[in-house]
Amino acid sequence: MAIRLGQVAPDFTAKTTQGEISFHEWLGDGWGLLFSHPADFTPVCTTELGRTAALKGEFEKRNVKAIAISVDPLDSHMEWIKDIEETQGVEMNFPVIADEDRKVAELYDMIHPEQTAKTTVRSVFVVGPDKKVKLTLTYPPSTGRNFLEILRVIDSLQLTAYHSVATPADWKDGEDVVVSPSIATEDIPARFPKGHKVIKPYLRMTPQPNKD
Repeated sequence: MAIRLGQVAPDFTAKTTQGEISFHEWLGDGWGLLFSHPADFTPVCTTELGRTAALKGEFEKRNVKAIAISVDPLDSHMEWIKDIEETQGVEMNFPVIADEDRKVAELYDMIHPEQTAKTTVRSVFVVGPDKKVKLTLTYPPSTGRNFLEILRVIDSLQLTAYHSVATPADWKDGEDVVVSPSIATEDIPARFPKGHKVIKPYLRMTPQPNKD
């Protein structure tokens, strides 16, 4: 069953390269990034996990914990980590789930339908502090993920969770945002004192409210 936006992310207990975790407890009161990779010792995945490790500081600034998963066993993960660290010039600083019984992969509908039973697609789930799924992305096994885009989306999710705005196409942190349609135009000055621009009655722009 596919995971839908807004539903509570299924909880689970699993072994990882940093010890056994209970997912919801491990998340605590922060945000989570759960992403799957098709297999250990594969080229694209090696670059992806290396990139995630390199971006640890960016995830921490956003109060996001990253965790990866594949259906390979723990000893395979541990050996593969050596390759990741060697080839990507990083220290692996986040856990990788060992999901040999496919419990988590099936819970999150990560198994590729047209390949082997041991192939997970490149799934991405962003989970909020309320443990609800805020974002789902699915890449084919042949296409590596853009982790700067994932950070951009997290910026948007965190902004729009606490302010009555939306982010327009290609928005980046610090740029103008869209005032929510639920706010009447005459109420905008009180809500958004930095100013606003009415382009159409339904399209009102304002500077990003959580930036100085």
